[in-house]
Amino acid sequence: MAPRSSLAAVVLAAGASRRMGAPKAALQLGDTTLLARVLDGLEVASCAPIVVVAGAHEAAVRAAMPAHTAARVVVNDVPERGQLSSLKAGLRHLLATAPAVTGAVVALVDHPMVARETVALLIAAAGEGRHSIVIPTYRERRGHPIVLMCHVWDEILATPDDASSRVVVRADPGRVREVAVTDPGILIDVDTPEDMALLIGRASGAGAQRR
Repeated sequence: MAPRSSLAAVVLAAGASRRMGAPKAALQLGDTTLLARVLDGLEVASCAPIVVVAGAHEAAVRAAMPAHTAARVVVNDVPERGQLSSLKAGLRHLLATAPAVTGAVVALVDHPMVARETVALLIAAAGEGRHSIVIPTYRERRGHPIVLMCHVWDEILATPDDASSRVVVRADPGRVREVAVTDPGILIDVDTPEDMALLIGRASGAGAQRR
């Protein structure tokens, strides 16, 4: 486990889930929800505070959170503007309520298979203080979650909602650190019922054990 850090976390869970047909956060995987799995990895890595950004499915997001979590829900009133608008909502909340944090791990609720060790590696890399953005890679492919240090938050907040955080990531490659991991979970994206069926099969085959 990485040492305690001053990194917060933002979990993006405000999507409409149109292709899935049900709120992704509340989908069951074994004896837990997708959101609970994501929160577990962040809490074990000592991210604090943790903000979960919800949208139209706020009630389902709240219901999917484990009772013991310290995470708090922030509502994006305009989730139709896209994922970047949700990230901005989370960052604005952190700026207003947790000014001492130095950065945030940004996780996606539809990437529930990220290993705890991966989150710890990203936090350790961010703690070295030489890069503003830290991104995991698996077999040279970038995945999630990523770490955004506070130095780039203003740029993100100034980026139009119809753009993407990739605009900020690509603006200066020199401030980006890639961390190679052995965790294919950083690439596993759950968007459709078929994706979910495959995920359940994979988890069942592995005895639903976390890496």
